[in-house]
Amino acid sequence: MKILVLEHPRIVSEKRFNDIANTPLWSCLMGGYAAASLESEGFDTVFLDEALTSASFDETKKKIFALDPDLLCINTVYFWEHTQVLFEFIVRLKSLGFSGHINLFGFFPSLVYRQILKGCDSVDSIAVGEFEHTIADLATGLKKGLSLENIEGLALKSCLSDDKCRARKPEKNPDIFAFPKRNSLDGCVTILASRGCYNHCSFCPVPSFYNQGSLWRGRSPQNVAKEIEALVEKGAKDFYFCDPNFIGPGAKGKKRILVLMDLLKPMDIRFGMETRPQDLDDDLVEKLVDAGFKTLLMGIESGSGNVLNLINKSAGPALSAQAIALCRKHGIEPEIGFLMFVPDSSLLDLAENMKFLIKNNLLDRLDRTANLLSHTQIVLAGTSGYDWFEKENRLEKKGIFGFEADIVFSDPGVKWVATLQTFACHTILRYMGQRHSPIFWENEINSIHQKANAFIVDLCSRLISRAGKNQKTDNGSEIKEEKEKILARIHSIIGY
Repeated sequence: MKILVLEHPRIVSEKRFNDIANTPLWSCLMGGYAAASLESEGFDTVFLDEALTSASFDETKKKIFALDPDLLCINTVYFWEHTQVLFEFIVRLKSLGFSGHINLFGFFPSLVYRQILKGCDSVDSIAVGEFEHTIADLATGLKKGLSLENIEGLALKSCLSDDKCRARKPEKNPDIFAFPKRNSLDGCVTILASRGCYNHCSFCPVPSFYNQGSLWRGRSPQNVAKEIEALVEKGAKDFYFCDPNFIGPGAKGKKRILVLMDLLKPMDIRFGMETRPQDLDDDLVEKLVDAGFKTLLMGIESGSGNVLNLINKSAGPALSAQAIALCRKHGIEPEIGFLMFVPDSSLLDLAENMKFLIKNNLLDRLDRTANLLSHTQIVLAGTSGYDWFEKENRLEKKGIFGFEADIVFSDPGVKWVATLQTFACHTILRYMGQRHSPIFWENEINSIHQKANAFIVDLCSRLISRAGKNQKTDNGSEIKEEKEKILARIHSIIGY
């Protein structure tokens, strides 16, 4: 029996080109974990990673037919308006005579598995929730000709006849999973040291994915170190822990990390991670830095206590400011996860955001400024935020299977500011991605960068002030005129 695990090609979104919120970062390792799980059970498995800029669905189709697997497992990642292309690809495979079983796994299909099974006949099954054991059981069932109906975590067409949750209960001990297969060690190597997150932020799909068991499970320090040591022996030196929450909860979480740092220090590696402000203290950061800690993404989300309560964040602005200062004390300049615009925020909340960002010196670098001042809360199916806004009749479903949604803002003035500020920041970011642009991101920071940075900071403050003085709505002609003015100003700054 031949099995193919596929990371399918991605197509960059025109609107969401700068967003990563379509799927948690650790999705990048799911294909590797799936392939490793199947191999560890003795199955002949090929891992095909087509999540490359040079890959195409047409070439991927040819590779699939050449391999002719009995089971095709696809790590199904949502890629905004282009996701329909993936399902057209799956339908095309079947229409051209592919006879293997097609299984989907990952965050996206787990959260809308009923909609997918109902809307796409070519999908045979979906592994719902944590997938390693499920797809191994699926492969065993197919090989032995057994019924698939009672496999825990497996959703089939028959599940559409009832309301039973098909998610598999997560494995209590993540150490038992085989280390993920990797086709390359180029660049920064991603590591998953834990699964889940103990927070329950309203915008995040991670708790929903793991909601049949413990929300956070850490691998043992020894198990993580063993994986990294093997990669170091192959030449890897730069790592990134893609855990939604690397440190983990409370004193036990910190104790675990201290042990891990003692194991990593002799390896002389460099690493980055993600965590929450409340998880850091002076001794811990010092220990992290001593073991090779270089980069951090910290989920702060807002400078407004009101907004933080709305999205169920447990850390307030004061604690976030302390965490930023603590990182800088130890030579770490943190990158910040931040939601400038939330559907239920007020103009006062926007002003609080600006005050927080300026006070903490977070608007001094063009690429960071353009990101921080443009992020709007994204609402995805399966999250508590999606359910809440749907009950409020403020949800406008869009995208295939209604996985994403636009939300009606409670304050039209906030929506007006968000529309124009996001336009300005995205315009800047697009120019930063053009090699011949004077603000190309690889260029050294110059006076043009500084002028562009000052412009979008000043623009945001002015838009908030204007919205407070005059009632603003999402009027099409007015928005168009304002965008033309913004674009002209940006062009004058960068010399276009």
